[in-house]
Amino acid sequence: MARKFKIPAVPKTTPKNIRFPNEVIEKVEEAIRGTDTTFSAFVIAATKWALESLEEQEDPADG
Repeated sequence: MARKFKIPAVPKTTPKNIRFPNEVIEKVEEAIRGTDTTFSAFVIAATKWALESLEEQEDPADG
């Protein structure tokens, strides 16, 4: 059975200031060049991926 498309809700956001090393900024900007994404979207996706990875490492079922 096909999944139904759900219109995504825009999550609430809070601005946070963070300092990145210049070389990290350059690498992110290089990675997103020519794509339809933003620096913020890339950092949010990478952060979510890192958090999910940490949760998987802590999962006792993986034991």
